[in-house]
Amino acid sequence: MIYQPPAGARDLLPLEVAQKCWINDRIQSVFQQWGYQRIVTSTLEKLDTILAGGAIEPSTIIQLQDRSRETLGLRPELTASIARAAVTRMDGNTIPQRLCYRANVFRNPPLGSDRGRQLEFFQAGVELLFAGGLVADAEIILLLADCLDRLGVEQWHLIMGEAGLTRSLLSPFPESLQKQVRNCIASLDRVSIENMDISAQLRDRALLLFDLRGNPADVLQKIAKIDLDDSAKSIVNNLKSLIELLESSTHKPLPLILDLSLVKDFNYYTGIVFEAVSYQDSRWDILARGGRYDQLLGVYHPQACSFPGIGFSLQIEDLHACLLSSSKLPQQTTPSDWLVIPTTKDAIASAFTYAQKLRRKSPEMLRVEIETSDRTPEAVRQYARSSRIPNLAWIESDGTVETETL
Repeated sequence: MIYQPPAGARDLLPLEVAQKCWINDRIQSVFQQWGYQRIVTSTLEKLDTILAGGAIEPSTIIQLQDRSRETLGLRPELTASIARAAVTRMDGNTIPQRLCYRANVFRNPPLGSDRGRQLEFFQAGVELLFAGGLVADAEIILLLADCLDRLGVEQWHLIMGEAGLTRSLLSPFPESLQKQVRNCIASLDRVSIENMDISAQLRDRALLLFDLRGNPADVLQKIAKIDLDDSAKSIVNNLKSLIELLESSTHKPLPLILDLSLVKDFNYYTGIVFEAVSYQDSRWDILARGGRYDQLLGVYHPQACSFPGIGFSLQIEDLHACLLSSSKLPQQTTPSDWLVIPTTKDAIASAFTYAQKLRRKSPEMLRVEIETSDRTPEAVRQYARSSRIPNLAWIESDGTVETETL
């Protein structure tokens, strides 16, 4: 019998691990430079906790039970867990909390999809909690742009929408039709909109909404021609201010596309929503997604007190695929610096002692291996060359050390 990981799971071998660590380390370095502190939440959550936020489809959760028969789930994302921790474990601390994470998440493939699709994913992200308004929105967008720039991602765009504004623009449609119209707009299905059994006035509005994507200035000009209520007008003014702030806060133009059909979880997000996408090999990949969720913390707060929040998650697998053809990722694992070889059995203890001395004498980490086989000296040298180990230390039974550089 050949043992394999379950369908949808996979092993990561050393080079892929090194490449993904390279990505993660750079992302976390940017997070720290912006003042974010790492938080670690449980891999397991109560099923009710995962579903409380309203953004997770129950069928995508990998479920299990504890001994008390309570239903648990492997976390499908981190925002809900961090929101829960913030309002229960950090209770009373409502000053802005800048939290970041790197973690694995788990999701069943959507119903009806091909069997064997990926179940485990790796994410890195941030949540800016107890902070609302223009400055917080701009910080999150600019932080995401900084991460992608530091990684050297090319050909990427930031697609941004506004959940509250889209909700307002859809309000003239009967509630039973709003989801259908929104789905047609999001999937670029103009034919279905044209064939809907609705009034000519509503059809014209739906087709207008269909075209509210593209250059921010052009989209905002189209919105200005729509009869909006006071709430929608306020959202538009805030959106204009945000775009102006983003444009004036970067040393190079932000590759921004305004798209008011961008609403994935309609009841979850309350303000801006966004995706960072990359185009290569004739396809678009979503590298990151996020948005503002000013009602989520109230779901988990013991007294149901609402607080603002905004964040994003970067998809490590998609970033890895995006960078794989570039020269930026490590092409080899890091070799050891030394190979310590006991020449006799009596020299083994001295070899371990010398190896530890090497590891401790340098302020920077030295990688030191011990030769564990009875290979000939030439075979040892051949192994060191193939493993790119530059230094050898031959240890005699009396503790004498002879070093060699290949």
